[in-house]
Amino acid sequence: MSTSGIDHAAEHSARGHDGIVAEHIWVSLGGREVVRDVSLRVEPGQLVALVGPNGCGKSTLLSVLSGTRKLQRGSVWIGGGPLGSIGPRELARRRSMVTQHNRTDTPFTVGEVVEMGRFPWLRTPQAVDSPQLIADAIERCDLADITDRPFAQLSGGQQARVSLARAIAQAAPVMMLDEPTAALDLRHQEEVLDILGDHRASGAAVLLVVHDLSLAAAHADAVAVMKSGELLAFGPTREVMTPELLSQTYDHPVEVIEHEGRLVVLPRRSPLDRPAATEG
Repeated sequence: MSTSGIDHAAEHSARGHDGIVAEHIWVSLGGREVVRDVSLRVEPGQLVALVGPNGCGKSTLLSVLSGTRKLQRGSVWIGGGPLGSIGPRELARRRSMVTQHNRTDTPFTVGEVVEMGRFPWLRTPQAVDSPQLIADAIERCDLADITDRPFAQLSGGQQARVSLARAIAQAAPVMMLDEPTAALDLRHQEEVLDILGDHRASGAAVLLVVHDLSLAAAHADAVAVMKSGELLAFGPTREVMTPELLSQTYDHPVEVIEHEGRLVVLPRRSPLDRPAATEG
């Protein structure tokens, strides 16, 4: 391995790659290794779900891949270029990011927050598309009735949809999301995954941190499974999301069943103790 954390063959492969290429990522926080030697790729036109127990390093890894946390060791390439050599505005043109938490003190309206997604494209030829992209994102994320409302006054679920709309309007070829469905009801969870599926179909590379294993199983092309900072498995969804691996990962027995062509992941529970029926 070279001092950059990526060998020459991998570096050659990363050049011109329009998605995400991460090689040998290590992250230490407070003297503790929280991500250990993680390598993965997200291809253009692919949706990858990153799953694992709380505290296993998923969000930390995502923050490094997105450039919001400094890369300590390893290599990350975004849109064919090494992360460390991409300036902030160019990085915003290559990847959009939806974080798990939103600032609650922002003074902007919903419409203004969505418009921020087009800021990286100011004074570029792509700016001519901004009004239509903003309008499409607002409609797609079901925000038309609240565009004039202050962002700070929205529920957590509404704020999550606004953040997604901003990222959609950004129209970057790579999208990274940290738990975008956590505060959403059932309908909006499915709508968000449908939106991400459309974004993938347009050729984008989508990396999604998600806790709901059934959402991951139903919508992801590939799944990366982390535990204790390490990548246990990474590959096609049906090959990775097995009862054996998931039970090992979560330290709890898990069942994986198929329903109407999609996988459903369920925790195995003890049978209910039902009172015996009385006669009479």
